[in-house]
Amino acid sequence: MSLKQIENEVIACARCPRLVAWRERTAAEPPRRYRGESYWARPIPGYGDPEARLLVLGLAPAAHGGNRTGRVFTGDRSGDWLFAAMHRAGFASQPTSTHVGDGLELRDAWVTATVKCAPPDNKPLPEERDACFPFAAAELAALAELRAVLCLGKFAWDGALRLLRQAGYTIPTPLPRFGHGAEARVEPGLTLIGSYHPSQQNTFTGKLTEPMLDAVFAAARRAIERAA
Repeated sequence: MSLKQIENEVIACARCPRLVAWRERTAAEPPRRYRGESYWARPIPGYGDPEARLLVLGLAPAAHGGNRTGRVFTGDRSGDWLFAAMHRAGFASQPTSTHVGDGLELRDAWVTATVKCAPPDNKPLPEERDACFPFAAAELAALAELRAVLCLGKFAWDGALRLLRQAGYTIPTPLPRFGHGAEARVEPGLTLIGSYHPSQQNTFTGKLTEPMLDAVFAAARRAIERAA
């Protein structure tokens, strides 16, 4: 399946009634700062370079970020941190991602989320995670040049291990544990890298700093260049 076909199927999805209701409710009842804006309020497909060697995998869109703008990690504080770091590392054409059509282009990178709809409290249910799993699996299969997966948070790390196992990769034993800067080699020829999620909970408290985020993108760059 092509990335365009996956995008179309993601956008049309209504498999999870709770998530459908939540994404539409947040659009109908936005906070004051977004009143008057037209929300996307649909599932969010991945975005980036179809020839990407790096996959950046997050948890789910933000209710007033991707769910509002229609592009993953766009229009929220997490995206501010993520794309600034990707720009510094040479994976993004600019350090900001504010809205579709803002000129952002990704280079050698594809950004997506394990779950494609914004969930209440950023906590998808297991059945919602499983319903979305085939979309992430299809993206992984369509990105033929992948050499590294950078996982933003433990939810994404666990999702990536499941995706890679299903795709036929050999996962090391014991099972690699998540941590910021953790790396695991899966065969054939792919490196899994862990990072704390650039959520406000982590960035405001100093659990994740800009140098820490830069370090994991530098590790991703080394991994894809080693595999070249």
